[in-house]
Amino acid sequence: MVDTTPLNRAVEHFADRLRAAPQSRLQRGAAAEALELARELSRRAQLAEAPGAEPRLMPDAGMFAAADQITVAGHDLGLVLRDENEVAEAARLVQEAQKRAGV
Repeated sequence: MVDTTPLNRAVEHFADRLRAAPQSRLQRGAAAEALELARELSRRAQLAEAPGAEPRLMPDAGMFAAADQITVAGHDLGLVLRDENEVAEAARLVQEAQKRAGV
């Protein structure tokens, strides 16, 4: 079993920052960036679980759900990662998205 602590920490940090962000920040793009990240994490998890299947698109549940969506998608991905390099890459994706979101 691979240690997914770096990914989990990155996801939780970003989610906490989104939850603490003012609505105006979420509206200016932070929530959209989080949704895009959640969709990418979800896509990667689905491809790892069922390589031949077409991944389903995570729905837009609204800006106030963005933190929960990245948390769920990040933890789902963590369950299917096979090595530390994959964990590091996923954590990097989360950190880069958080920087773009400005939170």
